[in-house]
Amino acid sequence: MSPSQQHTSAPPADDRSRERQAQRNAVVELLRVAPLAEELGERFNAAGHRLYLVGGSVRDALLGRLGTDLDFTTDARPEQVRELLDGWAETVWDTGIQFGTLGAYKRGATVEITTFRADTYDRVSRNPEVVFGDTIEGDLLRRDFTVNAMAIELPSRTFVDLHGGMADLVARRLDTPAPPEESFADDPLRMMRAARFVAQLGFTPADRVVEAMRDMAFEITRITAERVQTELSKLLCGQYPRRGVELLVETGLADHVLPEVPAMKLEIDEHHQHKDVYRHSLTVLDQAIDLERAADPEGEPDLVLRLAALLHDIGKPATRRFEPGGGVSFHHHEVVGAKMTRKRLRALKYSKEIVGDVSDLVYLHLRFHGYSEGQWTDSAVRRYVNDAGHLLPRLHKLVRADCTTRNRRKANALQRAYDELEERIARIAEAEDLAKVRPDLDGNEIMRLLGVSPGPVVGRAWKHLKEVRLDRGPLEHDEAVEELRRWAREQGIEVPEAD
Repeated sequence: MSPSQQHTSAPPADDRSRERQAQRNAVVELLRVAPLAEELGERFNAAGHRLYLVGGSVRDALLGRLGTDLDFTTDARPEQVRELLDGWAETVWDTGIQFGTLGAYKRGATVEITTFRADTYDRVSRNPEVVFGDTIEGDLLRRDFTVNAMAIELPSRTFVDLHGGMADLVARRLDTPAPPEESFADDPLRMMRAARFVAQLGFTPADRVVEAMRDMAFEITRITAERVQTELSKLLCGQYPRRGVELLVETGLADHVLPEVPAMKLEIDEHHQHKDVYRHSLTVLDQAIDLERAADPEGEPDLVLRLAALLHDIGKPATRRFEPGGGVSFHHHEVVGAKMTRKRLRALKYSKEIVGDVSDLVYLHLRFHGYSEGQWTDSAVRRYVNDAGHLLPRLHKLVRADCTTRNRRKANALQRAYDELEERIARIAEAEDLAKVRPDLDGNEIMRLLGVSPGPVVGRAWKHLKEVRLDRGPLEHDEAVEELRRWAREQGIEVPEAD
């Protein structure tokens, strides 16, 4: 049975039971915010207009997780909507009025009300010619996926499902109201949204959706980097990001959005001397998320950690070398990978902070292996902490997640080694305040002791004293002064006599 036929066939009895239960869930969730939603519905109804809770709000109500951001659609035109909101809402804003949308805030809830749309697209850009519609049927047909194309009319609470959205929701299937080729041609960003919903909801895309994504992957190049980045970030912060990434790679979208990821699908050498880097990276992503959730079960998803986990080995294809005797090496892949990460994230218009943090984690992720192979001095531990800086908690998670060996003995040895490193960091940090490693003399004292004004000499001296601090730990004040004087004499700087 094709996905399009599934919408017109009677569902099995068990599915009908689940659909009825889902509808009851939606009513329960709607009742939770009913005073506000029904007030609004009655207000529009009294003015002769129709109002529907729609899209993601209905989907989330059916899933039992309706929040306080509510989406509505109406036959009222934007200026009529404004009149109806004035005097009812605590705050009204019209930043989206050119697209027929007004927003409002009341009693802790944010609502967006959009006039029925019947847009047309030029299919060259993704910018629609905004056309207001007159029917809920036309509005729902233009929506991206069937699970987002359901509505509840207010105040009657009449359920509207014209495209099998309920059946798809129960079956956890992602399909489109219109043929996917038409939907994606109108707005190629919907292909990214398909992968995002797979990652967020754990749904399985219909075969025809996957086929259309595969055939039309190149169309994503019509979309701005900023919009692609937004969808990619939501995907990675979903409940099941691995599934979303796999769909991007399977359909070829990743070739245009994040080409370094499918490039990790290295051909395995006949002696299997290295892992499938792509699969390894997906496993590291899974394990990093497990560690993230274990550390803070109620916390927000860590986009920086997840990007770093996915991209930490993207330098391997460029650095792979087949060694004499059948071995394989990836020397300096962390250095190459950090540069590649920085370039890709900049192209996707990520913020300077995210670009820096993710590329630094990629660069640092191998540093620990020197510890597991031999004893580090306290100086090396200090440098590890200093170089990681504020990223140290994330680096701990990334390094632990990077252990994907099936050899339990080796895996346990690596985890024990990292446990030991964390314990040493804690001991030294307690004694020396590693989070705030500074030279034992500040800039003002350096200038006084050397008799110099602000300038490059002070910076060089400060940097030298910091290196000494990392190597030797905290110095007594007299020791630090003597070290500064010794360094200055080596640099040919005339040092004033001590007071």
